[in-house]
This record gives sequence, structure tokens and C-alpha cells, in this order.
Amino acid sequence: MNLRIVVADDQEVIREGLMTLLDLMPGIDVVGGAADGQQAIEQAAALQPDAILMDLNMPGTDGITATARITAEQPRTAVVVLTTYAEEPLILDALRAGARGYLTKDAGKSEIVSAIQTAITGHTTLAPTVHQRLLDAAVRSASAREPEPAARSVESAALTAREEDVLRLMAQGLSNVAIGRRLLIGEATVKTHINHLFAKLGTRTRAEAVAWAHHHGYTPPPTPPA
Repeated sequence: MNLRIVVADDQEVIREGLMTLLDLMPGIDVVGGAADGQQAIEQAAALQPDAILMDLNMPGTDGITATARITAEQPRTAVVVLTTYAEEPLILDALRAGARGYLTKDAGKSEIVSAIQTAITGHTTLAPTVHQRLLDAAVRSASAREPEPAARSVESAALTAREEDVLRLMAQGLSNVAIGRRLLIGEATVKTHINHLFAKLGTRTRAEAVAWAHHHGYTPPPTPPA
């Protein structure tokens, strides 16, 4: 069964180009196009698509506001951001709003389709440049504080086997729900493990914990596209 997609972008040429491009891809049906965030919200409710490809900088209701509304009201619809901008505040705001992917507009069609397919499974895809910006921001944040919490060693962290599992999956970009499904535990239990991780690692945010995981070899760094 084909995936049903809505494209939200205020620039008509880009929106229609993406709709045409994606509609030609195997396994994809483009069922709608939205010129702003409010239209995206309305189409999510009316069409119940599997995913929405969301621009951020749109007039009226912006993409982040629309993403938060859609993920709250239509949780089965995944939102993948496709935008020109990759500034850290925008990335974090989009992820907090519930986006399951963040790509920039230099992404190729295969990368876009792959991100949509990944988002629908509950996983998160970040463009390599976006992932690197988050890691760099986490390192800067950790360096600005006292060195002792952010620079704890693996030995002093004393993670349990389950906490290590959760940390690895976090570093792969999985949401709490997806981690719970992978480990066969409830979302509340995942949140408890993450809180324990924050305390043991001396981190305050998910991005800092992921940076710690990369630094200590819990998962390989993202591989740039060929």
C-alpha cells in the first residue's frame, strides 16, 4: 500500500515541484499540497496522510506551530521538516514540536523518501549537517559549564545494561515510543531510564546525552552521503 503524503510549502513552484517529484516515486501517493501551516493542519485532519513534508518559514501559521498541532491532534501522521534553514534553535524547536525528521532543501529525492519512510516507523532522520550542528551545540554547551558533569568517564557513569541500550537507541535518533517498542518496555520506563542517564552522565538535554554517546563510542557518528 502506497504512503500518502502532503507537501506544505508557501512557495508554489517549490511545492508543486516536490509534489510532482514525489508522486513519481514508487510507493508514494501525494494527496495534498498546503501553502501555509494552517492549510497543513486542515489537510492533516481531512486527509489523514501518513506523513507531511513541512517547510518552516511560512506566512500566518508557521511550520513549527503546525507541526506541534498536527503531532498532537493527528499522532499517526509523521512530520518531516524540509527547509532552507539549519540553525540550532529552529532544529530544536521542530524536534520538540514532534517532527520526526529534519532535512535541508539540498536533499535529494531518495533522501527525502527515505526520511519519510523512516519517520513513519517512529524513527528520526536528521540531515548530516543538522546532526553535526546539534552535536557541536551540545559540545559548546558542555564546555561552557563546569567540566566535571559533562566530562564524566564511562567508568564513573556506571550505566546499567538497560541504560546503555536506551542510550544507544537515543543516539540513533529513536523517539521514546520507538525505544520502548524496540526494548519491549513502556514509554514511562524509557523516560525513567533517560532521567537516570542524565543524572549519571551529568547532561541536561537529549542532545548532550547523544554527544556523550558518540564521544564514548556507543554509536558511530553519522556517515555523510556519498
